[in-house]
Amino acid sequence: MLTILAAGSVFFPGLFLLSKQCLKLIPALRWSEGDAVIVSARLVSSVQAVMASSAGYIISSSCKDIIEDQHWLTSSYILFAVPYFVYDIYAMFMCYWYKLRVKGHEEASAAPQRMSSALTSYLRREFLMVLHHVVMVTVCFPVSVFWRQGRGDYFQGVMFMAELSTPSVCLGKILIQYKQQHTLLHKVNGALMLITFFICRVLLFPYLYYVYGRYASIPFHMVPLSVPWHCNLGAALLMAPQLYWFSLICRGALRLFTRSSRSQRPRTSIATSKEQQTDSSAQSQPSNGYSVCSTEPELAAH
Repeated sequence: MLTILAAGSVFFPGLFLLSKQCLKLIPALRWSEGDAVIVSARLVSSVQAVMASSAGYIISSSCKDIIEDQHWLTSSYILFAVPYFVYDIYAMFMCYWYKLRVKGHEEASAAPQRMSSALTSYLRREFLMVLHHVVMVTVCFPVSVFWRQGRGDYFQGVMFMAELSTPSVCLGKILIQYKQQHTLLHKVNGALMLITFFICRVLLFPYLYYVYGRYASIPFHMVPLSVPWHCNLGAALLMAPQLYWFSLICRGALRLFTRSSRSQRPRTSIATSKEQQTDSSAQSQPSNGYSVCSTEPELAAH
């Protein structure tokens, strides 16, 4: 057990540091400290998501009896992944710290100048995510490893596959951070994020209830009345933040595609001179906030 915990404690922070150094030192890149930290943190999260999803698929596809069948990878990966959630709280803070100092960022003028004030601001803004990570370590870890007593590996494997939505979430955050909302990649990734998050996280517990209903030969609507109350409570507490985050994703997707449709309205002066085009773009910016001269480093308002 301690060996696996130690391996996770070395792997995730080590991958973060290695990625950060590579992004800073590779001649073709040579990114700044802040850029390297932000992208490296998203990269580690995506790697962990791929590993968890792969483990989840192996476990769930190997369990024929969804209650009694066991797979060695279940407890092993839980132990390996626990340090990730501790590391990720630190990584998210470092991203927040540097994000406020990215040139042209909308919050740069209000960025805290001291680490203590930045930490307070971070905990206030990212309270739900930090709480989620703390619960994963202090509650879900002991429940999954000790309280289950080796039963329900299938359900644990399916829950691992909820991480399938994480890579698209991470890519979306990077694209937003570097103001790439106008690109096709951002639109495609947004649609993929919406679909994967809905399937892998919002539908997760309804699916688990459905599978258990089939296993126990009881109607779907009777499953909540047939399982122990603490199972329903745990499912509700885990699903609540997923619904909240999904509502934020839907709101962002609606804004993205609404602005995109508005910005694609026909131009009324195709044959005008270059000076007239410049005047027109200055008077009527696209609703997504980007000018036609998208290569300019920043807007004057910043």
